[in-house]
Amino acid sequence: MSAKIVSTEPATGAHLWESEISNVDREVERARAGWLGWAAKPLTFRVETLRRFANAVRAAEDDLVDLISRETGKPLWDARTEVAAVIGKIDISVAAYSERTGQKRLEGAMGVRQAVRHKPHGVMAVLGPYNFPAHLPNGHIVPALIAGNAVVFKPSEKTPAVGAMLVDLYHKAGVPEDVVRLVIGGPDEGRALTSHPGIDGILFTGSAATGIAINKACADRPDKILALEMGGNNPIIAWDTPDIASAAVLIAQSAFLSAGQRCTAAKRLIVKESLAPLLIAEVKQLADRMVIDHPHADPTPYMGPVIDNLAADGLTESFLILMSNGGRPIKHMVRPKANLPFVSPAMIDVTDMPERPDIELFGPLLQIIRVPDFDTAIAEANNTRFGLSASLIGGSPSHYDQFWANIRAGIVNWNKPTNGASSAAPFGGVGISGNHRPSAYYAADYCAYPVVSSEADQPRATMGVGLRDVETASAVK
Repeated sequence: MSAKIVSTEPATGAHLWESEISNVDREVERARAGWLGWAAKPLTFRVETLRRFANAVRAAEDDLVDLISRETGKPLWDARTEVAAVIGKIDISVAAYSERTGQKRLEGAMGVRQAVRHKPHGVMAVLGPYNFPAHLPNGHIVPALIAGNAVVFKPSEKTPAVGAMLVDLYHKAGVPEDVVRLVIGGPDEGRALTSHPGIDGILFTGSAATGIAINKACADRPDKILALEMGGNNPIIAWDTPDIASAAVLIAQSAFLSAGQRCTAAKRLIVKESLAPLLIAEVKQLADRMVIDHPHADPTPYMGPVIDNLAADGLTESFLILMSNGGRPIKHMVRPKANLPFVSPAMIDVTDMPERPDIELFGPLLQIIRVPDFDTAIAEANNTRFGLSASLIGGSPSHYDQFWANIRAGIVNWNKPTNGASSAAPFGGVGISGNHRPSAYYAADYCAYPVVSSEADQPRATMGVGLRDVETASAVK
């Protein structure tokens, strides 16, 4: 009997979907067979095909929203914003391809032209995460297809049903079946895919540990393009502000949106000591009011569960470790529903901890650090190997100038949350948050490579130096 991947609803534990594990070699072979024909199609053909995909998603919007909610546990309103981003990605990617990788020609003397055009890499492996199982892989797949690549897509083993529906919608829109292939499987299939000799590039969103492992595995393959987005231990600094209520909302949104399962979620609140008591109390009051329930619940929940019990167990254990090593609980993390991965938003003051773990705690767990001055706040914010997202709440324009100049992050905000980045801008980080290939609007950069040509309509050339005259050359011969 073949092994299977089974998906269950985290909010209910109900069986949702299952499928046999894919044969990676067969899927890569089919993609390689389909790639050349797709690459040979005019750009206008590929663009119009992807526009039909946007229409296919619109037609299936309610079903896709429901499936995302059931398979991730996120509230319906949160899933609906994800589907809107899937649709919006088409126009954004078309504009980005034109701007970032469009054709350029320079006319030279005697009819010579310099041309810059772009070619697709070939077959791209896309590995998607479970927190945005449609939007994030789609953000790689769409620009890759527009550029003329074929794609082998492996969704997270925790959200395979959404991945399967996404691929079905590409095919329904007219993307050839051999041009987008689906790999269902776990870590073994992921490793087989990323190490496969038939793969020309790897577009990955996920944990730092997995991204680093991919990077190491491809060390002897410099020909493979790697675009790695690997999360963050993101800081949010709160400084002088008269609007404590708005500051608290921005902090709560940064830390607890999507149950804290966003790579841009704030993990560390760094707050001015004199501001701390009032602001922390306001954030806690918001967290206490948050409805935590299944996606279809009434009243509408702000948060659903985390992805599974393993994740919930890890978060509660991490909270206890922080507490036992000097952290002071402000709001405890609790499990309100037995045997289901619901966790309450948690807050813990780790100011007096001698050592703070520099890891991405992927859930609604906010660590708080009180500091006396702004220089210390920036130093504390930069006290991480990650560097994805950072935000300053409050402060003056000079504070923000200092923050922007000195913070180590690829996304730097002022009086806005750390999360909610626009797909119409580049998205990526520094340190172990990425490998300097930002996605979103800049995804076009890694989906095609530039080709420079010097061109003339007729051959025309002379050699004016370094030659003997004709008579001398004949005598030497």
